[in-house]
Amino acid sequence: MTFRPRRSVLYMPGSNALALDKARTLNVDALIFDLEDAVDPDAKETARSQVSDAVKQGGYGPREVVIRINGLSTPWGEADLEAAATAGPDAILIPKIFSPDDLTDIEDRLRKAGASDDLALWAMMETPLAMLNAGQIAAAAGTVSPRLSVFVMGTNDLAKETGARLVPGRAAMLPWLMTCLAAARANGLDIVDGVYNDFANEEGFAAECAQGMDMGMNGKTLIHPTQIAPCNETFSASAEEVERARTIIAAFDLPENANKGAIQLDGRMVERLHAEMARRTVVIADAIAARAIETTGSHETLPLHHRSG
Repeated sequence: MTFRPRRSVLYMPGSNALALDKARTLNVDALIFDLEDAVDPDAKETARSQVSDAVKQGGYGPREVVIRINGLSTPWGEADLEAAATAGPDAILIPKIFSPDDLTDIEDRLRKAGASDDLALWAMMETPLAMLNAGQIAAAAGTVSPRLSVFVMGTNDLAKETGARLVPGRAAMLPWLMTCLAAARANGLDIVDGVYNDFANEEGFAAECAQGMDMGMNGKTLIHPTQIAPCNETFSASAEEVERARTIIAAFDLPENANKGAIQLDGRMVERLHAEMARRTVVIADAIAARAIETTGSHETLPLHHRSG
């Protein structure tokens, strides 16, 4: 079992050179350099150039670097895709995925652009049609789109397209969030929750992070560096949870328990499926510990206010 932490995934506007540089110091698991919603039309070409240069320069350490392009139906999308394919990020985030056909088209374009075989694709799940086709889109990872590895929920766009209100508890969003999560898990994909817009509301943000964790999300997309630390904490198992997981694993590894489906441990019945869950908990915890980095100024306020999917 392998695992790459994607607890905190921060959107950063590609037009903000200061933000692109500052990203090298943030204790975040993944960075999305945004060429789409966060960039005004008259700054699109500048943003594309700045992001390409920043990614080529590197220096982002263990942080996963992702470029979100404009849709291919826009005047900027094709050039964005070509630039991203040659810049060398870890992944490209594609907006407005409607069906597996969109992924087939992207795969063809990337091959023609000479993209590296290890370049991954992330898919924005942000339209009503994507919700209806979530299972088919996720299944494309095993057929027409082997690069597909992550779903990113675009809850703002879902609210816009459906008229659903983004209220505490996200009642209207829950069916779509869980549909996409089930589709992702059934096909071996990670899934990252949508953004929380009111970044100054610490209590509300904490509650939504906890909700995403309870759902089974890998992490959450963020719009401001101040959201990183609480997000990382919420989407990490506590020391007690990790220790309990190691205890369960050790118990099932004993020779006398090798063929048992369930055992008694500390006065409780524990099934083998709990051992499998425990192994995942430990793998995730070890992966998080392995990528731990020293940062400075991770809570510094930057001019990052923008709209994200």
